[in-house]
Amino acid sequence: MSSLSYDLTLAGLAVGSAAALTGIGLIVTYRATGVLNFAHGAIAMVCAYVLRQLAVEWGWPLPLATAFTLLVVAPAIGLLLEKAVFRPLSVLGSDPARTLVASIGVFILLVGGAALIWGPGAKADAPVLVSADPWAQLAVTVALAAGVWAVTRWTRFGGELRAVVDNWPLAVLSGIDADRVASAGWAFGAFTAGLTGALLAPFVRLDPYGMPLLVMEVVAVAVAARMRSLLVATTVALGIGVAQSQLTRLHPSGRAEPLLQALGANLFVVALLIAALVLPGIGSRNTLPRTATARVPTPPGAWIVATVLFLIPLGFAGSDLTTAVQVPALAVILLSLVVVTGRGGQISLGQAAYAGLGALFTALLTAGRFPGLPELPHLPALAVAVLLVAPLGLLTGWPAFRRRGLALALATFAVGVGVSRFVFAQPYATSGLTLDRPAGFDGDRAFYVLELVLLAAALLFAVRMRRGRMGRALAAMRDHEAGAAAAGVPVRTLKLTAFVAGAALAALGGGMLGMGLRAFDPGAYDPVRGLLWFAAVVVLGADSLLGALLAAALLVGLDAGTRGGVAAALIGVLALLVGRFPGGPYEALRAAAAGVLRRPALTPLGERARSALSPAAGSPRSRPAPDKPSRTSARIPRSRFWPDKPSPSPTRSPQTPPRPPADARPLTAHHLTAAYDGFTALDGVDLCVPPGRITAVVGPNGAGKSTLFHCLAGTLRPASGRITLDGKDITRTPAHARTRLGVARTFQQLAVFPSLTITENVRVGTEQGHLRHSATEAAEAAEATDQALRLLSLHDGATRHRPAADLPTGTLRRVELARALAGRPHTLLLDEPAAGLDTAEVAALARVLRALAADGMALLVVEHDIDLVANLADTVHVMAAGRIVMSGPPTEVLQRAVP
Repeated sequence: MSSLSYDLTLAGLAVGSAAALTGIGLIVTYRATGVLNFAHGAIAMVCAYVLRQLAVEWGWPLPLATAFTLLVVAPAIGLLLEKAVFRPLSVLGSDPARTLVASIGVFILLVGGAALIWGPGAKADAPVLVSADPWAQLAVTVALAAGVWAVTRWTRFGGELRAVVDNWPLAVLSGIDADRVASAGWAFGAFTAGLTGALLAPFVRLDPYGMPLLVMEVVAVAVAARMRSLLVATTVALGIGVAQSQLTRLHPSGRAEPLLQALGANLFVVALLIAALVLPGIGSRNTLPRTATARVPTPPGAWIVATVLFLIPLGFAGSDLTTAVQVPALAVILLSLVVVTGRGGQISLGQAAYAGLGALFTALLTAGRFPGLPELPHLPALAVAVLLVAPLGLLTGWPAFRRRGLALALATFAVGVGVSRFVFAQPYATSGLTLDRPAGFDGDRAFYVLELVLLAAALLFAVRMRRGRMGRALAAMRDHEAGAAAAGVPVRTLKLTAFVAGAALAALGGGMLGMGLRAFDPGAYDPVRGLLWFAAVVVLGADSLLGALLAAALLVGLDAGTRGGVAAALIGVLALLVGRFPGGPYEALRAAAAGVLRRPALTPLGERARSALSPAAGSPRSRPAPDKPSRTSARIPRSRFWPDKPSPSPTRSPQTPPRPPADARPLTAHHLTAAYDGFTALDGVDLCVPPGRITAVVGPNGAGKSTLFHCLAGTLRPASGRITLDGKDITRTPAHARTRLGVARTFQQLAVFPSLTITENVRVGTEQGHLRHSATEAAEAAEATDQALRLLSLHDGATRHRPAADLPTGTLRRVELARALAGRPHTLLLDEPAAGLDTAEVAALARVLRALAADGMALLVVEHDIDLVANLADTVHVMAAGRIVMSGPPTEVLQRAVP
């Protein structure tokens, strides 16, 4: 027994050594560049193939082939990626989400390229670089980790690396060549990937899909080390490797046996799930690159063309029709990503798991093998499978509460890998399963018609999710999550709704795909395929239904009509374009077309001739209606956007929000305290925001103003004390619920939704804010939106339908304020509302705020502009060191507080 334990320990050390190499490479790359390299496994696979090509196919001596692969090819791949892909992204100020898309694009491009060059089949003759003796692999790992630690601690380059990690801009200002550090990090990371691939290739399946996924599973060791500690990563990797090996000794009887066997074979997957779902995440941003399809209207006739193209396969026969059957099913799966990722802005890399569960549950239900349910016909089984899978969307929706960007990507990917390994790959769940087509739809043509009907239903469902009140709320959450919550959007509930709806659509498409293939094929729902689907939707229009249809046709058609891997390679290239060019290929093509079709400039004589020949072109009748958007409208004078004189409204008018009830009680803070890492931000603060008055809070940086503001707005919970509104304790009430109670807010950093128009921005505040649901909600929302637009002089037709992304700061400030007022609040909290405004705009803002206070609204202003506070506020509170040290009229307080 002791001999067996020793042998298993050695085997575990061998596996753990390879995992440790992966963790070391990921950590060094991340520390040098800030990029979590999702393509690490693909680089390992390519290097393993190159080594095999040199040593086996071309007959190079193994030492020479190894040196060339590890010291030339692998670092060259890393340097190429850094210079051609990720450095341009850093120059453009890329956010982590765009970097993630580029990293996945590299992964898919390398996988597709390897499938094209070496074929999709597995290779069993990879050369053995190091013997199977685990001590040799462990020695390589320990030596590499020790070398990296020594370099980072005792060399000048190591000091530069630590400086870049701690503060990149400050390091650059200090004279450090951050680009050189990044290049070195990428070269070393690629070297470790190549070394990992060369060591693993003889002992695992060498194919374009298996090895990259295997390497990605051990990302857990880097995440467990918080992407910093090489020692922790190495220790965790070795420990998991040994534990996984020792679990193979256990052979319990009964139902626990297959589960324990699966656990023993996939302990790194369990570690990935724990690291992604339980441990603190990395990364913070969650917005995805906005493609042009989020703002550019659908070309006229595009849906007619798409309908015709999807009807054409009805004329096919034989293998062509059999292949075409997969397109509508895949289109439904990709529509799930449009809802979750395109409209909701949530990164989801696990949709393949839900598609596979839809197919698996359908097969189990038709076979009568689903626990607790009888055998069902195919179509009812598909419907029940969708209902069963939809709640499982909470598996990826729950992590979205606390994780964003890279952390959310890891969590959703971990769920997909976990389902693949513990469900799809287990004989107890999938052995002996068959899946046929519904009665009456056995033929390819009849089944294709059924798929078109189901696709049309899925499209209608996706349209309902993308448009109207729900669509605007999802877009608001995607563009600015905190701003959406401030507008009254229940962000948590909406995230769960998006993930549940996405899981339902994916399950429907997966069941359709399984029926089309006449079998449950776990390989059709591989996690790597899920990455390909995600990238395809993003590059072809994340928020475009037509983009999902086009992506499905391309993915199926290219791989069916050519050698496997063409679709992956093409999508990988397009993903790199989306990462490097923010507008993506759609916007590039649109800009190129606009340049070609641009009307040439004419001389004054030519303009007069045109007017004479086409009198209607210059007549008022041909100009855009005032309530419709105009692509060619000239620049509107400032007076149209932000009037220098206040609107003459001495009495109640459509431009003035309704007065709150006379018995409304103020928003009040009672003895609030808050602390950050031992620093006291609030120390027993009492504050009242009475109706009909403007209350200002001033003080130096670090005085606690922002902390107090966030406590009142609901985005921060105080350590102690109470916040009351109308005598009711709202201390634990979240931000969106406070908005619906009548407490609105604005942000110091603009919180607008750039993919929505001005009217849509304001409409979000109307629909999600103070107004209640009723039969007349549409009319009430339209009236409240129009009132807010008129109050802030945004009601002009050429203005209100412009996308918010194209507007100047002054206009955006008014859009944000209009959205806050659209919910008809009785209390308005403003966080530095004059930031970014010029003198005229500040004066106009002050007039609007005075009018609101005169009409009975309670206003709290946190502002650094002392002149604005002096001319605007009724009461000023001065804060210092977390306390209110002075209060009173501005003329008295500011004279004493400001030297």
